[in-house]
Amino acid sequence: MSEDSTSDPTQDALLELLAEGDAGVLVTLKRDGRPQLSNVNHAYYPDERVIRISVTDDRAKARNLRRDPRASYHVTSADRWAFTVAEGTAELSPVARDPHDDTVEELIRLYRDVQGEHPDWDDYRAAMVRDRRLVVRLHVERAYGIPKR
Repeated sequence: MSEDSTSDPTQDALLELLAEGDAGVLVTLKRDGRPQLSNVNHAYYPDERVIRISVTDDRAKARNLRRDPRASYHVTSADRWAFTVAEGTAELSPVARDPHDDTVEELIRLYRDVQGEHPDWDDYRAAMVRDRRLVVRLHVERAYGIPKR
């Protein structure tokens, strides 16, 4: 297992697992210090070492991260023998307020990277504003786990 954030083969293998899928578990901290876990979709951007996740403003994830930006993200291989936990500090985009604001543009990029093209981008843009969506950007500081062999 590796907990070092410097580039090494084990660290690289752990981070590769983030890019292999689009689902994982986001772990934030409740006010009392206990973990709050949410199954979410993500896209990993290795050049930035950032995991992006779309969330709604009124959910526990966003409230917890505003109070304490420390978070972890867990992914596993299909056979569940390999896993990665990425730890880092989350940055929250502004809440989507206009169908053409920067947050909606980032949400579109994220959607495309996870799902591909949407059948109706105008409807999607309106939904992002209506749902009060924002982007969590988890800046990966370190990873640990068991890499794929």
